[in-house]
Amino acid sequence: MNERQLSERLVRVANYVPNKAKVADIGSDHAYLPCYLCLQSDMREAIAGEVNEGPYQSALAQVKKVGLADRISVRKGNGLEVIEAHEVDVITIAGMGGSLIASILEDGKEKLTGVSRLILQPNVSAQDIRKWLYKHEWTLLFEEILEEDEKIYEILVAEKGNDEELYNEDKDRKLLLGPYLMKERNQAFRKKWKYELDNWKRILKQLEQAQKNQERDNKQKEIESNIQMVEEVLSWEKL
Repeated sequence: MNERQLSERLVRVANYVPNKAKVADIGSDHAYLPCYLCLQSDMREAIAGEVNEGPYQSALAQVKKVGLADRISVRKGNGLEVIEAHEVDVITIAGMGGSLIASILEDGKEKLTGVSRLILQPNVSAQDIRKWLYKHEWTLLFEEILEEDEKIYEILVAEKGNDEELYNEDKDRKLLLGPYLMKERNQAFRKKWKYELDNWKRILKQLEQAQKNQERDNKQKEIESNIQMVEEVLSWEKL
């Protein structure tokens, strides 16, 4: 992977960035995504944010190598602290767990003023992001799920707005599985949730051997509810 040939998941992320956007890529690593975006359109500008010194230095070197230092600002800092309110139009966060992405958004939510679009690519726990978006009134516009190198990734795209209509029925299931993904139910979706079902059923067997208490009972009920929701969706006829 380099600034001109991204992984498939990052190409999908890049596809949702408008041509004239100023983008902040949080956890940018080598700054491949910002470089790719700016090479694809000379109307784009970007900020590459990285908290760790090694990747930060790699990003600086990468931006300098491709001659984009006038359009990409590489900054060291934790999460959204690398930007100011109203500084960017779009924020991308890719390649992290969903709970971490949600916590980055929560910790830096005052920096989201002026941001028109969030493009988020969790490796796991996408439901944590959906819950955060719903709570903070970001409308989920698009979702994708894909398999690459035997790993499954989800992409969530949201803009500011109320999501009540999207979740007006079957809310818990939609937050868990993704309202758009559960409609499409592609091969990657089915593979992911069949794996999760097997995992939950193993955990249930372990819980049966554990000492009964309120915490155990609550966990068992949660897993049983999730299993029921997922099995019902996987049983639906293919589109």
